[in-house]
Amino acid sequence: MRLHELKQLARAIPDPRAPEALQTMQTYIRHLGMDPNHLYQELEMTSRLVDTHRDTSYSNAQVQLHSHTFFELLYCCNNCGAEYLVGSERYRLQQGDIVFIPPGVSHRPLLPEQMTEPYRRYILWLSQEFMEEYARLFPYPFSEKQNTVGMLRTDEATWESLGELFRRGVQEAEQCADGWESMVVGNTITLLTQIKRATAARSVRTLEAEKSELLDRIMVYIEEHYRTALSISDVAKHFFVSGSTVSHLFKQKIGVGFYRYVTQRRLIAGKTLIERGTPIETVAVRIGFPAYSGFYRAFKQEFGISPRQYRKIFRDTAEKTASPVS
Repeated sequence: MRLHELKQLARAIPDPRAPEALQTMQTYIRHLGMDPNHLYQELEMTSRLVDTHRDTSYSNAQVQLHSHTFFELLYCCNNCGAEYLVGSERYRLQQGDIVFIPPGVSHRPLLPEQMTEPYRRYILWLSQEFMEEYARLFPYPFSEKQNTVGMLRTDEATWESLGELFRRGVQEAEQCADGWESMVVGNTITLLTQIKRATAARSVRTLEAEKSELLDRIMVYIEEHYRTALSISDVAKHFFVSGSTVSHLFKQKIGVGFYRYVTQRRLIAGKTLIERGTPIETVAVRIGFPAYSGFYRAFKQEFGISPRQYRKIFRDTAEKTASPVS
C-alpha cells in the first residue's frame, strides 16, 4: 500500500476505536489483498523524494514490528505513555521527541494497555535517493551517523519550532495546493538544518535507552541468536526463568507471542538481505530457517508476496528511481 492509499483509508475511517469502524477498515484492507495485521510492513512511499503524514494509534495491535526501505523521522505529538522499540533497545517517549530510523532497522511503538489518549505523531519518509543528494549538496545533520538510530529530546522552548516544521510539512501534503511537493521538500531541508543547529548547540538531548529489564535483556539475546534455532525454553534457561514468564512478558509488553516476534525479526533481516542481492535460498539459512519452504511460507504470510516477488518489486523500484526523470 502506498502512502496516498493509506491517507484515503484514514479519511474514510477517522476513528477506528469503534468496533464497527475497525471491522470496516479490516474488511477494506483485506479487499485490497493485504493482511490488516501487517499493514505497516507493506507501506511504500508515493513520492520519489519525501513523503509526510500524521498517524494515530490506539493500541499495540495496530502497529507490528516492521522496517522500511527508506529513512523515517518521527515527531511525538503528545504524552501518552508510549515507548519505542528500535532494534533491541527501548525508549520512553514524550511530546517533542524525534526518532530517526534508517532503512532496514526493525522498530515499533509499545503502547500501554490502558491509554489516556492515543499515540499521535508526525512522520517524514525520506528516500535513499533524497538522502544521498542532500548529503552531497549540504552538510547533512546525521552525516556521520546516517545509518544509525537517532533519538532526540527537544523539550526546550527554543526548539519548539521543530514541531511546527513537522506540522507545516504535513499540512502542505494534506492541502495539496499548487506546488505542494516542492514546499514539502523545501520544508524538509529547513527541518533537517534546524535539527543540525539544535544538535550543534547541544540544545537537544540524545535519549538514552530505558534501564534494562528482563524483557530488554531477552531482546538483546534474540538479536544475537535469531539466526540460530531459538526456542522459548532456551531463552528461559539462559535467564533462569520459566517459559511461561517469557511468554507472558511478550504478550503483555509486545502484544505478540515469543515465536511470532522472533519470526518477524528474522523476516525483517531477510528483506534486507534480499535488497542487498543475497541469493534467496542463502537468505533462508542465514536468518534461521532450516529450509527454504519454511522461509517462503513465513515470508508470504507476513508480507503477502513471495521472497522472489519481493526481490522483483524491489529491483523494479530501484531501476525506476535510478532512471532520469523525463
